[in-house]
Amino acid sequence: MVNGPAPRDSDAAPAHAGGGRRARAVGAAPSFGQPKLNPFGDLPTLQHLSARAARLIRPAVEPLLRRELRCWAEPLAVQRFADYRAERGDGLTAWLPLPIAAAGAAEPAGAALAVLDGGFVLEVLDLFFGGMGAAPRPLPAEFSPAAEAVVERLGRALAGPLRTAWEPLARVDFAVGRMDPGGTPPAGIEADDAVVVTRFGLGTGDAGQGSTRDAAAGAALDILYPVAALKPFGAALTGKVVDNPEPDPAWRTALTRAAMGVGFPVRSVLAEPIVPLSRLMNLQVGDVIPLSIGATVPVFVGADRLGEGTVGTSNGRAAVQLTALNLRQDPDR
Repeated sequence: MVNGPAPRDSDAAPAHAGGGRRARAVGAAPSFGQPKLNPFGDLPTLQHLSARAARLIRPAVEPLLRRELRCWAEPLAVQRFADYRAERGDGLTAWLPLPIAAAGAAEPAGAALAVLDGGFVLEVLDLFFGGMGAAPRPLPAEFSPAAEAVVERLGRALAGPLRTAWEPLARVDFAVGRMDPGGTPPAGIEADDAVVVTRFGLGTGDAGQGSTRDAAAGAALDILYPVAALKPFGAALTGKVVDNPEPDPAWRTALTRAAMGVGFPVRSVLAEPIVPLSRLMNLQVGDVIPLSIGATVPVFVGADRLGEGTVGTSNGRAAVQLTALNLRQDPDR
C-alpha cells in the first residue's frame, strides 16, 4: 500500500453498500514464486494526482447529486483483481471502462475502470428523475438502460477531472467506454492482474437527515488502474511531481503565435458635438451638424483609451498619427 495522510475524523462517513472506508493492510508477507504486484515501488506521485483529482471531482458530480459535497482521496492500494472483487462482494456493481491514451497515441495504452456501487447509481438515477435519492430494495439483478445512462454520465464527470489531474505528469486522455448492464467486469482484465486502487470518498454535512438516506452519504467511487496500463507512464510515476511544469516549447510557440493573431477593434472619435433635444426632434434630411475637430483626437482599443493622435492621410486613405500613448503602469492590467 502507498501510505498517505488519513482523512480527518470530521470527514468520516458511514459505510455505503459495497463502498465506504475499508481497512487496508500496510503490507503483505512476500509470497515466493509469485510475480511482483507493483513494479513501480512506492507511488507518492499517483497519490498526489489522486488528491488533485478529488478537488476536481467534487464540482463535477455535485450537479448530479444536487447538493454540496466533500470529496477526498483515500490511500492507494495495489491488489490482485480477484482480491478486489472478493472484497467488494457480489452486490450489483457498475464496471465502466475508461480507456487511457497518451497524447498523440494511435491506440489506448489500456483502460482504467470506474467502479460504482449499484445502490449509489440507482440513488443518483432517482435524483435525476426528481426523487429523493432512494434506491429500490432489494437491488435488481442488472442495470436498466436509464441506469446505464447515469453510469455513463458519472463516467464523463470523472474522466474530465482525471485528465486535468494528470496534466502535471503526462498528457493523458480518458475516454468513456461501455459497461455490461449485468454488472460483469470487462473481459480484458484477468483475476491475477495487479491493479492500483484509487478510492474517492464522497460525503455531505447533512448525512442521515430527511426521510430517505442521502445518496452521497458514505459513497465511494473507485478508479482501478491495471499495472500493465500504467507501464507507459512508469518513468513519470516514479519521478517527482511538478505542479507547474515547464511548458513544451512548441506548444508555447504555437500559443504565442495564435495570441498574436487575435484582432482588436481600433477606433478614433473625431468629434462629439452636443445638440439640444429640441433640435434633434426637428432634424430633417439635409440638415447640417457642425463639427469642431481639435488638434488631437482620442484613439481607443475596444473600451480602453490607447492614446491621442492627429488626423491626416496615408496612401490616399484617412489616418491618425499617434502623438501620445496612455501606457498603464499597473502590471496587473
